[in-house]
Amino acid sequence: MIKRLFIFVLLTAATALTAVAQPAFTGGQNALMDFLRTKIVYPEYSSRNCISGTIDVSFRLDHKGNVTSASVQRGLGIDLDDEALRVIKLTSGHWTIPTDYNENTNLVQPIRFDPDRTHCGVIDANNMQAAIDDYKNRQELENAVTNYYINKYKGKADTSKELTIIALKKQLGFGDELISDLLKQADQKLKQGDKEGACTDWTFIRNIGSDKADSFIKKYCGQ
Repeated sequence: MIKRLFIFVLLTAATALTAVAQPAFTGGQNALMDFLRTKIVYPEYSSRNCISGTIDVSFRLDHKGNVTSASVQRGLGIDLDDEALRVIKLTSGHWTIPTDYNENTNLVQPIRFDPDRTHCGVIDANNMQAAIDDYKNRQELENAVTNYYINKYKGKADTSKELTIIALKKQLGFGDELISDLLKQADQKLKQGDKEGACTDWTFIRNIGSDKADSFIKKYCGQ
C-alpha cells in the first residue's frame, strides 16, 4: 500500500477514501511543512551550484511513530537526496499512529529544495543540469581521495600517490572554504540533535585529509 503526503498541499480525499485511519503529524499538515522547512540544511554542493528540485522519499512508520525503511523514490542522484532522507528521519517520534495502522504501509513525502535566491539570482536550467551531471561524474575522483586517506590512516596507503591525490583535491575544490562550509553544516545538524548527520560531515572532512574535524569526531562520534 502506498500513501502520498505533500508538504505544500493538505491531505485530500485520497486518504478519506479508505476506512483505515492514517498517521497524523503532531500539529497537523502545516506543522509538518514548517518542520521540514526549518530542518533542511542545504547541502554544500547544491547550495554552491544553485541546484533546486523536489525529492520524493518513501518511508514507513512503526507503532511508536518512528520512521523506518526510508529511501529515495525519486531524486536527482546528488546531495539533495541525502538531505531529504535526513530530514524525513528527523520526523521520527512526531507522528500519531492509529491502533489498527498497518506498519507495512509505504508513505511518500516530497521534499522541495530551493536555494537562496539572493545568492543565485536567476537560475539557468542548463547550468543547473550541468552541475548535476558534474556531481555524478566527480564521484569516482572523490572516492579516490577518500579511499586514499582512509587507507593512509590505517597505514595501508601507497604514499607515492599523495601528490596525485593533492592535485585531485585541488581539482575537486577540497580546500579550506569547503571545509569551513562543512563545519558550519555539521554544527547546524548537531544543534538539531542529529549527531549522526553531523558525524557524517565531520568524517568526510577527515577523509579528505584534514584534521579540522578530529576534535568533534572524538567528542561526538565514538572514534
